[in-house]
Amino acid sequence: MGDYVWMDLKTGREFDVPIGAVVKLCDSGQIQVVDDEGNEHWIFPHNASHIKPMHPTSIHGVEDMIRLGDLNEAGILRNLLIRYREHLIYTYTGSILVAVNPYQLLPIYSPEQIRLYTNKKIGEMPPHIFAIADNCYYNMQRNNRDQCCIISGESGAGKTESTKLILQFLAAISGQHSWIEQQVLEANPILEAFGNAKTIRNDNSSRFGKYIDIHFNKRGAIEGAKIEQYLLEKSRVCRQAHDERNYHVFYCMLKGMTPEQKKKLGLGKATDYNYLAMVRTLREILAIRPVDHVFPKSCLCSESISCMLLHHAQVDPQDVMNCLTSRTIITRGETVSTPLSMEQALDVRDAFVKGIYGRLFVWIVEKINAAIYRPPSHELQSVRRSIGLLDIFGFENFTVNSFEQLCINFANENLQQFFVRHVFKLEQEEYNLENINWQHIEFTDNQDALDMIAIKPMNIISLIDEESKFPKGTDTTMLHKLNSQHKLNTNYIPPKNNHETQFGINHFAGVVYYETKGFLEKNRDTLHGDIIQLVHSSKNKFIKQIFQADVAMGAETRKRSPTLSSQFKRSLELLMRTLSGCQPFFVRCIKPNEYKKPMLFDRELCVRQLRYSGMMETIRIRRAGYPIRYSFVEFVDRYRVLMPGVKPAYKQGDLRGTCQRIAEAVLGKDDDWQIGKTKIFLKDHHDMLLEIERDKAITDKVILIQKVVRGFKNRSNFLKVRHSALMIQRYWRGHNCRKNYGAMRTGFLRLQALCRSRKLHTQYHMARRRIIEFQARCRGCLVRRAFRHRLWAVFTIQAYARGMIARRLYKRLKGEYHRRLEAEKLRLAEEERLRKEMSAKKAKEEAEKKHQVRLAQLAREDAEREVKEKEEARRKKELLDKMEKARKEPVNDSDMVDKMFGFLGTTSSLPGQEGQAPNGFEDLERAQKELEEEDLDAALPLPEEEEEDLSEYKFAKFAATYFQGTTTHTYIRRPLKQPLLYHEDEGDQLAALAVWITILRFMGDLPEPKYHTAMSDGSEKIPVMTKIYETLGKKTYKKELQALQGEGEVRITHIDGHKKNSVRHKLVSLTLKKKSKLTEEVTKRLQDGESTLQGNSMLEDRPTSNLEKLHFIIGNGILRPALRLEISAKSQLSFSVVPPTPSS
Repeated sequence: MGDYVWMDLKTGREFDVPIGAVVKLCDSGQIQVVDDEGNEHWIFPHNASHIKPMHPTSIHGVEDMIRLGDLNEAGILRNLLIRYREHLIYTYTGSILVAVNPYQLLPIYSPEQIRLYTNKKIGEMPPHIFAIADNCYYNMQRNNRDQCCIISGESGAGKTESTKLILQFLAAISGQHSWIEQQVLEANPILEAFGNAKTIRNDNSSRFGKYIDIHFNKRGAIEGAKIEQYLLEKSRVCRQAHDERNYHVFYCMLKGMTPEQKKKLGLGKATDYNYLAMVRTLREILAIRPVDHVFPKSCLCSESISCMLLHHAQVDPQDVMNCLTSRTIITRGETVSTPLSMEQALDVRDAFVKGIYGRLFVWIVEKINAAIYRPPSHELQSVRRSIGLLDIFGFENFTVNSFEQLCINFANENLQQFFVRHVFKLEQEEYNLENINWQHIEFTDNQDALDMIAIKPMNIISLIDEESKFPKGTDTTMLHKLNSQHKLNTNYIPPKNNHETQFGINHFAGVVYYETKGFLEKNRDTLHGDIIQLVHSSKNKFIKQIFQADVAMGAETRKRSPTLSSQFKRSLELLMRTLSGCQPFFVRCIKPNEYKKPMLFDRELCVRQLRYSGMMETIRIRRAGYPIRYSFVEFVDRYRVLMPGVKPAYKQGDLRGTCQRIAEAVLGKDDDWQIGKTKIFLKDHHDMLLEIERDKAITDKVILIQKVVRGFKNRSNFLKVRHSALMIQRYWRGHNCRKNYGAMRTGFLRLQALCRSRKLHTQYHMARRRIIEFQARCRGCLVRRAFRHRLWAVFTIQAYARGMIARRLYKRLKGEYHRRLEAEKLRLAEEERLRKEMSAKKAKEEAEKKHQVRLAQLAREDAEREVKEKEEARRKKELLDKMEKARKEPVNDSDMVDKMFGFLGTTSSLPGQEGQAPNGFEDLERAQKELEEEDLDAALPLPEEEEEDLSEYKFAKFAATYFQGTTTHTYIRRPLKQPLLYHEDEGDQLAALAVWITILRFMGDLPEPKYHTAMSDGSEKIPVMTKIYETLGKKTYKKELQALQGEGEVRITHIDGHKKNSVRHKLVSLTLKKKSKLTEEVTKRLQDGESTLQGNSMLEDRPTSNLEKLHFIIGNGILRPALRLEISAKSQLSFSVVPPTPSS
């Protein structure tokens, strides 16, 4: 029990093969087995020959079917079935990939999968469509030869999806992603929309063939592509078989268009149309209503369709009616108009529609090629390579097969012959020519069927063409010629009697019967002269463009256009010639069932596809054959690195012996490889082993070269570092000695300074005590004076407030009195008026009632007014509470400074032109307006601060990013050589250095300058802020600058000895002088050339108080916006030296 066996049910059906089964029970000679489909069977002793043991390779399946032990159709089928049920849809046959359509999305096409299959040989990873694409790409680069991938299979087997996956992979691995790769990928949906439709076998069936030639440059990047299309099924536009649909684009447009667009074009739902026609553009394809909706049964043409064509094609309505209902014939110079029957008129209409759609499709392909195709330049022609992807219609056999199916199956016959020729014929011929040991393998050749269809004289295609050229040729006469010419051919099946209109052809995939009705009309594929003349008269440029070739030949002088079969045959010959010049890869797509359902495996359908594709013979020849072959020169040049001492091929005398020595050394003598007359023949695994060993050898040599180069580099670096270290030691010893000397000298100087400072210490402290006492008395006086002033202000405000309240109360009571008085007057007047209409008593009662109503109204108004006043009082109280709360909150210094000093504007502002006044001071800017009293001591409302995460704003990070030179975020107790931040203005640079020296003096880290008597010009009495503001005045600066420039022009001829008095020196002095007018003595020193860092022109040369220092720092921050960040950074730098406190 548990053994796997093959069970042959011997049903006698053509495509029935043995099925796999597992033994469940053995009892008294009877065996119970369960087959792969889950059915139970009993095997009795008399039919024990129906089962036989299964090879271990067939139990769980293999990735490459050439390793199957049961080399038969049953083993192949079961291998595909096992992998299909495990969602493994890809299987190898050597280098040929077999793909079974899963009819569901599988997660095996992600970018991660693309990365895994990149630069991997076939066999290194599980079978996948990406592996075939990767080998196409790297074989193109490795062998410098064009590649092609031929994807074949029945309709619905998954050829189009496989093509898109290969395109996706090539676009991903080509390395240099650009717009051309995206355009190649985005062209597919457009072609599928116009060329694909739903059939009974496939929801997305390609109704045309395409060959996508992708071009690569020498670096392997995609640089362009070109698409060739073959045989679009135009008849589908007018009619479709049961359960089939028209092309996708019509349904997509009707579903996606907005109601406004549909209304503009007069469109409805897809169910409203018999078929969809095109007149102008894609949207107007849908614009013609179905015949049943436009025309009555009794009349083909009406004004409706004339107006429709007139609107979209811009032609005359009468010409449209004449074109669709009659035909013009020119005989002996005379024009004869013949009316058409209803059936003929419908044929004319359909031919016109098919002609428009077919030419539109060709135009779309040409536009796509114009966007993605790039002609090769002469310089790159030798290095440009390509990969071709052939996605052509699969073999078709419907209930009713017409001319399109004949052309499609003819193309598949050519592809099958190419496959047979490449896999069987050429392979075995080369084995025989090279005289290697080989046993011939028989295979099924479809050359006879191909000869009958299109190659030998009087073939089927030529007979159909010949009959199409006869004016009186009909489908019946054509069928008669075919019967008389090919009835004895074994591949031709004539009709059973004279009344049948179909014939059969024994294709490689089976017998197909073709219905001849309409063969000649489809093959002619022409439009009569009236249609061409109608197009010629159209004012629509697009219609004329797509019919340009037909219109150019003229309606009367037009040459006979080639038939559709001859065009298709010529295109197919060019395609086969292109494929023959490439190294091909084959992908065989298998359709598992006819119902398009996942996880459903139809054994007989799959056996039929495997049988006619020659998969059994393919496996045999791939197992016994040698798919990898190299010429002796190629083999020696590529793999000589595997044997040390082997010279290049052009220096070899015995190339065959060299190849044999390399192969024996790497592959072994007893392995299955052979050497012919000019080539060496290898298996797939041999090539993989050789490549792996070659990569190892090259890697070893690369590592050796890297080792030597790195050693040389490190030795050079060591010598350089050693020389640098000796030089640093020498300079460091000298620096250390100088530093010790300087320290000793500084020590003696400091000792002198301490002795001198001790003498001044006592004097200073005595003066300081006196000044502090004087300051205390002055401040007490000022405080008492301010208190008395505020007390008086409070009394005044209280008096005014009480007066205002009393006046408001008086005004309100006075208003109430007047309103009640007015109401009383109205009552009396009303009573007087009513007495004339009624008795005095009733008049008084009626007047009293109205009087009470008015009094109630007045009471309500008073109540509402009181409510409003209370609400206003409550709102004001809330506002005052809010302002009080805001006053008590911590003050944001930055916002306060911006709010208070924002009116100063920029440094370029002149006095009186500072900008807009701050909040609360707007009225000061208005002329001729009385100022209102305002409590200036009240706290200003501050904006609420938003909490902010300051973890990312670190001063160390800011310092490392923006500080100049070697300055860090740590505090230093010496003047700076340059500002912390970069400033373009020279004055800003000097001011920045002056601010830092002022901060050092404020912190006590830099001594104050010695006090001396300056020139008594009154400048010492001017406030610091006034001096700073005057340094920024532009008018005086411009006048002096112009004066100096004029003086410079006069002195331009002076000698070089007077450099100190040059214009440039004076300009610098002027700049420094105008930046600060603090002292005239500093300015004089600057003019004498003493503008050093210690003599900064912006610093006072006398001791200053802390208040003056603060005024200097803050004033520069207010009047020089460029210095605000510099001052903030320096403040943070100075605070970093003390422990942080809440105030800091």
